Amino acid sequence: MMNKTLLSTLDIAIIVIYLGLLIFIGFYLKRRASRNLESYLLGGKSIPWYMLGLSNASGMFDISGTVWLVAITVIYGLKSIYIPWLWPVFNQIFLMVYLSAWLRRSGVTTGAEWIGFRFGNDKGAVTSHWIIVVFAILVCLSMLAYGFIGIGKFIEIFLPLKTIFPSLSFIPDAYVPHVWGIVFTLFAAFYALMGGMMSIVWADVAQYAIMTLAAIAVAVIAMVHLDIIEFSSLVPEGWFSPAFGNHLALDWSGKLSEFNSKIQTDGYQLFSFFFGMVLMKGILASMAGPAPTYDMQKILSTKSPREASLMSGFVSVILLPVRYFMIAGFAVIGLIIFDQIKGQITVNGVVDFELVLPAVIAHEWIPAGLVGITLAGLLAAFMSTFAGTLNAAQAYLVNDIYIKYLKPDATSKQSNRTSIIVGVVVVIISILFGVVAENVNSILQWVTGALYGSYIAANILKWHWWRFNSNGFAWGMIGGLIPALILPYVPVVNTILPLYYFPVILVFSVIGCIWGTYAAPATDTAVLKQFYAKTRPWGFWKPVHDMVVAEQPDFQKNKAFGRDMLNVTVGIIWQTALVAAPIYLVVKQVSSFVIALVIVGIGSVVLKKNWYDKLEE
Repeated sequence: MMNKTLLSTLDIAIIVIYLGLLIFIGFYLKRRASRNLESYLLGGKSIPWYMLGLSNASGMFDISGTVWLVAITVIYGLKSIYIPWLWPVFNQIFLMVYLSAWLRRSGVTTGAEWIGFRFGNDKGAVTSHWIIVVFAILVCLSMLAYGFIGIGKFIEIFLPLKTIFPSLSFIPDAYVPHVWGIVFTLFAAFYALMGGMMSIVWADVAQYAIMTLAAIAVAVIAMVHLDIIEFSSLVPEGWFSPAFGNHLALDWSGKLSEFNSKIQTDGYQLFSFFFGMVLMKGILASMAGPAPTYDMQKILSTKSPREASLMSGFVSVILLPVRYFMIAGFAVIGLIIFDQIKGQITVNGVVDFELVLPAVIAHEWIPAGLVGITLAGLLAAFMSTFAGTLNAAQAYLVNDIYIKYLKPDATSKQSNRTSIIVGVVVVIISILFGVVAENVNSILQWVTGALYGSYIAANILKWHWWRFNSNGFAWGMIGGLIPALILPYVPVVNTILPLYYFPVILVFSVIGCIWGTYAAPATDTAVLKQFYAKTRPWGFWKPVHDMVVAEQPDFQKNKAFGRDMLNVTVGIIWQTALVAAPIYLVVKQVSSFVIALVIVGIGSVVLKKNWYDKLEE
């Protein structure tokens, strides 16, 4: 591990000031958040869309994800821009173009409450409601644990626990990072529980400002130290290109040959197959709408459908260039100084690429002050993600279980108190999840590859097919969740990426959807008419459309399918160029940088005319 155990006085002061700011925000906004449950969970639906966009972007700028993105950029170069499609990152484009508006028109508080809006209150709807609550809690707990592992490994680099506190030498080395994870988890939980959504948004805005400063500074340092001729000789042919064939074809021979072992372990060698899988899964997952986490809660917190769309579009614009300036900067510095840091990031004889980011921060090229700003920003990134996810978990447990089933007449004071109690319990369970998980990537792969696979089929059909009912939704979710929970433990299957057994999960889920739908009557006509008239989706809704028109002759059918799909296609290319441009700038590939900027410009013009100008007032 690293020898750098002390931060400068300036670095410590910056971190302490930032942590103090978070405590102040939590206390200051506590009164506003305690007005009622909507104020606590959704900020009273009064927060401007651009602040929610900043907050959402900050929540996605998480420390574990940044650690992972730096690692894959080091190894895969420009081809790494496709790997985050695992999440998928371009779901923000689908949300921007049409899904955020559809979701916000419901006026509900959580995704589980939305189930009642779509399916009514029959037996199947009650079952579906419980399933979506369970799914949401599983996702939230997994993502909380994902952040927990990342922050623990990260902080241990700079503050070796046993060096600072020799009396804790009895703790096994494998669990030392978990101690730091617990400390900062509890800190993040404090301000999230105190101020609810308002506290989270204001803290996220502060965090975004810090991360922007750090990202620009790190990118500039990388560019100053990068000699393009020497750097080009260091990386393999194809590292600068986003193009690929059937195989990855990146050969790290010579002194960086251990990179080849990592490529073999990751399982991306058949890159065209991987690309096809992430594109197919990404499109389907995006059409299903947001998973029931902090992203959905931010959409439901907006003032109107129009602002929901603007908020989702704003996320890509403010998140990607800043984030990838930082990622590219750290990756370039990491490659240049790899010989110097190799011993520091080698664990049990194997290079741990998730340690590249902290190793670079600890290097002498990162001056005092910038270290403090970067650490404060990355700590804040962890807290932002954790707080937003915790808020989503509270929303489901309090709104969809406590109030719906246990105490429908709960007062604002009782609801808020219950939210805090529930939050504490969720924090404790997420810590236990984090302790038993192997690493950041293991959780990320399971959530994105397997768990989300169970969500897709039922949640696409709920938007687009009138006959799809609550029974079909319940069986579709069950049909996907069972293999998603079992397959990782099957001896042969658990050796491959969860992404590659996603089709199996999807097939089981589709079978459950179809069987469940036709095993029960259609959804009540009144519920269908209300949903269709209010949401105005495109898809297979003709019988319901005819009934609505009979009652409302001036009702207009949504004919925007073609325009929406064109905007989605343009948007994905535009978003990918937003990722590539800052990387090309940092690695001094001027012609490629200009091409990426031209693509961003053309995409912006098309989206301005074909999306922004056509948003409903």
